[in-house]
Amino acid sequence: MAKGFNSRGIGGMGGGFNMNMIKQAQKMQQDMQKMQEELENKEYTAQAGGGVVSATVSGKHELKSLAIDPEAVDPEDVEMLQDLIVAAVNEAMRTASSDAAASMGQLTGGLNLPF
Repeated sequence: MAKGFNSRGIGGMGGGFNMNMIKQAQKMQQDMQKMQEELENKEYTAQAGGGVVSATVSGKHELKSLAIDPEAVDPEDVEMLQDLIVAAVNEAMRTASSDAAASMGQLTGGLNLPF
C-alpha cells in the first residue's frame, strides 16, 4: 500500500470523510456542467451610439446578430460606424463573461476555479 494511504482513507482520515468530499466534488462538477450548458444557450444584447448599433452574442461568445440603423451609415464616416460595431460587440461579450463569472461564483461559493 502506498505511503499515506490506508484503509481509513488518506493520511489516516476516516473513509467516510473522503467519500463525502468526493460526492460533494462530483455534485459540484455536475452542477457546473449544467450551468455551463445553460450559459452557453443564453443570448446577450448590447447597444452603442444611442441604440443605432445593436449586437447579440451567445454565451459561447459567438456573434449571433448585428443590427445597424440605416441612419448610422454615413459614407463619409465609415470609421465611426466601425467603432460603434466594435463597441456594441465588446459590451455584449463583457456582459456574457460577467454573467458567467457571477453564475459560476455563486455555484462554487467564491472558489477561484479555472473554467
